[in-house]
Amino acid sequence: MDRFHEMQVFVAVAEEEGFAAAARRLNTSPPSVTRAVAAMEERIGTQLLARTTRSLHLTEAGQRYLEDCRRILAELDEAEEAAAGSYSIPCGHLTVTAPVLFGELYVAPVLGDYLDRFPLVNINALLVDRVVNMVDEGVDVAVRIGHLHEPGQQAIKVGEVRRVVCASPAYLDQHGRPGHPSQLREAKIATSSSSQLVSGWEFVDDGQPLAVPIEPRLVVTANNAAINLARLGWGMTRVLSYQVATAVAAGELEIVLDAYEAPPLPIQVVFQKSARVPAKINTFVDFLTHRLGQDAALNPTMKRRS
Repeated sequence: MDRFHEMQVFVAVAEEEGFAAAARRLNTSPPSVTRAVAAMEERIGTQLLARTTRSLHLTEAGQRYLEDCRRILAELDEAEEAAAGSYSIPCGHLTVTAPVLFGELYVAPVLGDYLDRFPLVNINALLVDRVVNMVDEGVDVAVRIGHLHEPGQQAIKVGEVRRVVCASPAYLDQHGRPGHPSQLREAKIATSSSSQLVSGWEFVDDGQPLAVPIEPRLVVTANNAAINLARLGWGMTRVLSYQVATAVAAGELEIVLDAYEAPPLPIQVVFQKSARVPAKINTFVDFLTHRLGQDAALNPTMKRRS
């Protein structure tokens, strides 16, 4: 077994925190993974992994070696991609991540158009409502809402979204339109457990932060469910403006308390800085930033229905 393959095995074991899981990831047998790590430790002359019957963790030497292995393997991939011409021609596999609903509404249509334009590229889209570690999970491009990028990453702002409170016009006609965030304590509220805004909503009043505790009557696991309940007139919800842009434009939802909204959040396209960026990443970033930057729903000037 060559040293590069041993490094790949070791990285897989360290990241999966187990020999069996690493074997599944590499599509090989657990004994072969165990032998590879043992041979590596014997050749180097130090223990890289501390093992017990119930756990496995990196030693101090193992942690340093893991970082070196990741760097060396990345340089090897870069060299092979350069030799194959991927720095001049968009080709190969591209991994993209975005929040679930944003990805479904705004990123997925761009993916299809991009693939039609560049037939030598294949895309894996990871749509999840968590901040993905781009290096650990092999992500090339991320769409992130908020100030969410790390040193060594390039972030291009493509728009902004507001955190808006909304309800159907029928609900507001019946229960009244709140003139101040404090009045939300009297409202029927549906919210998503994934929004991290279940117990309180933040506003700005006369330039000062204002936190309003809320007691939602209904907590669901997805933003779409809370939005649909609001559209049907059951109560109020708070989401990001892009999530209700279509419903607001159609008059199905009305935004309230916009004078008290917190500053908008940036929408950013994020990728790793590098002296040389593969053509598949360069072209996709250009394609995506242009399309998102042209979308009116991602512009903070969207106003409430009057």
